Amino acid sequence: MSIGPGCYLEIIGPDPAQAPPVGPRWFGIDALSAPRLVAWAAAATDLPRLVNDAAERGVRLGAVGEGRRERPDGVVLEWRVTDPTVVLGDGLVPFFIDWGASPHPSSTAVVGPRLVALRGEHPDPGHVRTLLVALGVALPVDAAVRPSLVATLETNAGLVQLR
Repeated sequence: MSIGPGCYLEIIGPDPAQAPPVGPRWFGIDALSAPRLVAWAAAATDLPRLVNDAAERGVRLGAVGEGRRERPDGVVLEWRVTDPTVVLGDGLVPFFIDWGASPHPSSTAVVGPRLVALRGEHPDPGHVRTLLVALGVALPVDAAVRPSLVATLETNAGLVQLR
């Protein structure tokens, strides 16, 4: 669902009707015991250069891959993405996506609540902040007992936080 211009929320989980995958599912889904925010994507272009620049700063984002899918209306979406199986900062460091010439999913998705804030919590916020700064990503990270992404959404019933 669209949660603002250029922002969308995607709910992902295993499909019990499908055969188990050969390797682990993206975002550590196999290890989840309850629903929660596990990852986020940041928009970027020239992903190979981003990956190389990040590596020079000591941050390994993994390989760049490609994806595509066809929407029910026949429009084909194509994107490039840094490896979503590479989890840094317990999921507080984003993976990166380039939608190229494809329309951004938020432009045609069902309109939902509006994202008003995204922040992180982590037992070692300094380490996570160092990774984010190396990537040029602005995400506030506070100290907390457990790592957590926290999205604040403005709904018809007021502000709601998803963790």
